[in-house]
Order: sequence, then structure tokens, then C-alpha cells
Amino acid sequence: MLASLSITAWKRALDPHRKRKKIVKAPAPAGIVTLAAYILTIPAANLAVTHFGAVPVGFGYVAPAGVYIVGLALVLRDLARETAGRGAVLGAIAVGTVLSYFLADPALALASAAAFAVAETMDFAVYEPLRKRGLLVAMLASNAVGLLADSFLFLKLAFDSFAFLPGQILGKAWMTVAALVVLAALRRRKQATA
Repeated sequence: MLASLSITAWKRALDPHRKRKKIVKAPAPAGIVTLAAYILTIPAANLAVTHFGAVPVGFGYVAPAGVYIVGLALVLRDLARETAGRGAVLGAIAVGTVLSYFLADPALALASAAAFAVAETMDFAVYEPLRKRGLLVAMLASNAVGLLADSFLFLKLAFDSFAFLPGQILGKAWMTVAALVVLAALRRRKQATA
């Protein structure tokens, strides 16, 4: 009986078509830091909107004050996906939403959560196939899609108006470009010292 069990186990181990259990690894310290920063951007953006209202973003446009923080969140989300994985990012959205709900206006928190979730889904669809072409290319394209989806949905749910749409897009684009410039510079510096 024991011999037949060990032979069966051996055959299963050698079978290349057998289903393997996926081992989930905990994120590395860089992933944890990135996730924490991403989580904090969600309530920070909602608190900024609650306390500061609209802010100028250039070319005569204004947007809700959280626009710059959300632009940064788009980049942090992609970095968190790189270092911690897709599931961790979805969990981070949930944690950030709960924090927002208790720290900021609950209606803004719910609008923000819905916008982040939809934008994240669309972002995944763009980011994953483009990742093979490079991190910065994938981030730029996915953030463009993500900021449009986030802007449309958030403005509709939070304010039932698209009056801030040009400012939302411009403000998020400024932060996305600034963050990508910093990341490109850090990458070049790392390559130069390697």
C-alpha cells in the first residue's frame, strides 16, 4: 500500500501536465513601500478635494485639488504592480477607499473608489500587453487610458458635471509626465553606475 502511494506521488511529480498550486509570495520591501505610498494617495487626494476645492492646473484650467495626487497615484499603481502584483494593487484600492471613507467626504471616497476600480481594469488591459516593450512605454500608455477613465467617472459620480474635465486631464498628465521623467532619469543613472 505504501509503495503504491509513493509510486503514484512520483508519477504525479513527473507529469508535466499536472496542475500545480500557485505559490503566493509576499511583496519585497520595495513593493510594500510602493503599495503604502499608493494607498496613501487615495485618501490624500480625497482630503485635498474636501479641504482645498479647485486649484489651477495651467492654461486657465482648474481641477479638484486632488488631481496632482491622483496623477502620482497612476504612476505608483504601475510601480506597485511591478513590485507587488495585480492582486496587491486591487487590495490597496480597497484599503485606500476605506481610509478615504473615514478621513474624507464619504461620497467622494465612493466616487473615487469606483473611478479607481474602473481605471485600474482599463489600465491592466493596456499595461500588460505593452509591458514587453518596456516599463516606461507601458506606464505612459496605461496612464493615458487610466487618467481618462478616472476623470470621466470621478467627475460624473462626485459632481455630476464634466466642467473640470480639461483641468483633470491636464493636471494628471503633468504629474504622470513629471513622474516618468524622474523614473527615466533614475533608470539612466542606475544603468550608468552598473
